[in-house]
Amino acid sequence: MYRVENNKIIIEKLNNFNIVHILECGQIFRYKKVENDYIVFSKSEKAIVKTYRDKVEITCTNVDYFIKFFDLETNYTNIKQKLGQFDELKPILDICYGVRILKQWDYEMIISFIISSNNNIKRIQMIIENICKKFGKNMGEYFAFPTLKELENASIEDFKLCGAGYRAKYLVNVIKQLKDFNYNEIYSLSSEKAIDKILSLSGVGPKVADCILLFGFNKNDVFPVDTWIKKVYNSYFTKEKTDNVKEIRKNLVKMFGDLSGYAQQYLFYYKRSFEKYILN
Repeated sequence: MYRVENNKIIIEKLNNFNIVHILECGQIFRYKKVENDYIVFSKSEKAIVKTYRDKVEITCTNVDYFIKFFDLETNYTNIKQKLGQFDELKPILDICYGVRILKQWDYEMIISFIISSNNNIKRIQMIIENICKKFGKNMGEYFAFPTLKELENASIEDFKLCGAGYRAKYLVNVIKQLKDFNYNEIYSLSSEKAIDKILSLSGVGPKVADCILLFGFNKNDVFPVDTWIKKVYNSYFTKEKTDNVKEIRKNLVKMFGDLSGYAQQYLFYYKRSFEKYILN
């Protein structure tokens, strides 16, 4: 699917890779559009993604890091074939063909998704960017996501000045908790056991916990449920409408199993970005 030339990753089959789909399906906040290109930041790394008619070129600071980051070793054709067995998903997979679940830094996902709670994308991006500028290492043209050590003396007021609002106290508390947090344990536990550990972190509720597990710990058998997924569930998967998040999550995980995270991303992105245009 890809080849490497010097500091570039080149993707020539684009049926499973669309940078707009990848960045706009709710899983990442550290990116920006510059003319027709996208610049993506993760940890202290940077990638410039250029899309041409017949290929994508990713020029990056660390090739190995971004091969893993963009999940380029995973066969999304197989994933879509399996998900295509569900009639509700068949047309959605064609429209949202380029979605991929990024493999992001677990610690960065914990901090980022606490900030995301009851928030909108632009504001989340602004808060994270302010935190990076205030506490992260200056990489020249951008700032790295600050390490735990760089944040350990940050105060509630510091985070409020970055725009975090009421989430500032949660950030201060979670930074203390993360000093002794066993990341390796989360990877080794089942998702249903791991979620209890994640829920013990300050500022983390069920939806944020599922996002952290999916985008930070590679747990693909979880199904984050927000307003968009509630609409998806009530539109496509049940005759009896419900707002019960636990029930919706349980039923969707039962339906999609180990492909739940992938199904969630396709369905979320379609519902938020495409359905209104398709139906109108």
